[in-house]
Amino acid sequence: MMFNKRTNKLNPFTVSDGARLAFVTVYALLSVAPIVYIVNTAFKPLSELFVFPPTFLVRNPSLHNFYDLLFAMKLSVVPFSRYLFNSVVVTAITVLAAVWISMMGAYSLSRMRFPGKEWLFGFIIISLMFSPEAVKITRYLVVTKLGLMNTYAGHILPHLAIPVCIFLIKQFMDQIPEALSEAAKIDGAGEWKIFTSVIIPNIRPAIGTAAILTFQTVWVDTETSMYYMTEESLKTLPYFIQTLTGGLSTVVARQGASAAAGLLLFIPNLIIFVILQKSMINTLVNSGIK
Repeated sequence: MMFNKRTNKLNPFTVSDGARLAFVTVYALLSVAPIVYIVNTAFKPLSELFVFPPTFLVRNPSLHNFYDLLFAMKLSVVPFSRYLFNSVVVTAITVLAAVWISMMGAYSLSRMRFPGKEWLFGFIIISLMFSPEAVKITRYLVVTKLGLMNTYAGHILPHLAIPVCIFLIKQFMDQIPEALSEAAKIDGAGEWKIFTSVIIPNIRPAIGTAAILTFQTVWVDTETSMYYMTEESLKTLPYFIQTLTGGLSTVVARQGASAAAGLLLFIPNLIIFVILQKSMINTLVNSGIK
């Protein structure tokens, strides 16, 4: 018995631990595979882009796709910098506004008492199951009725209400002890002071997660440029990249440029996720329906 105990102390690694490690390793490889594929595809020459069966890794790396992308930019009627500027402005304003609205909505659902609060939260949960395509017509009608066609507001407004952000922040906010708010009220703080000085500093991980989700949604969005913008100078970078392979006559010639542009469009998403990944993990651990 003593020998078995010593063996267990020296060798705590069990079969179940090995199975979990193998599962996590396979899952990690599958998660990284799309990133590796995107990077490799951007550097593939045309001879490898259309080879069958397709190759996962590039064999003869080339910068030809990026040169082709630069050439396509020069042919564009609207400068590439304009598309990039529009994307940066729209994404930055939308992320800030959507996260702030989500925080205020979550605070109302978590800390305030008003009739129909449970029903409202139930509708938010139900809306998580809706596909974005289900509200395209409604969004278009709202944007046109408000006169937001061909304006930056037409890009921003459709993305301000993100149910998953409200849900995650609200559930994270529920973990904060009520005693902190009560202590602040005793010291004379009002709702706004409690919200900004007590609640917000304690929900930073949830704020980071909401920022990631909003950024990933807005940065690659082409819907607002396609449906709400008729002026080319107001369209965004993802729309420009989509037009590179939009015509049947250019689907082969511009495929390399599209792959290079896809990599450039993906890099900001990756950077934002790497910076805020701890916030996202913390939020997922502390959020959920309880």
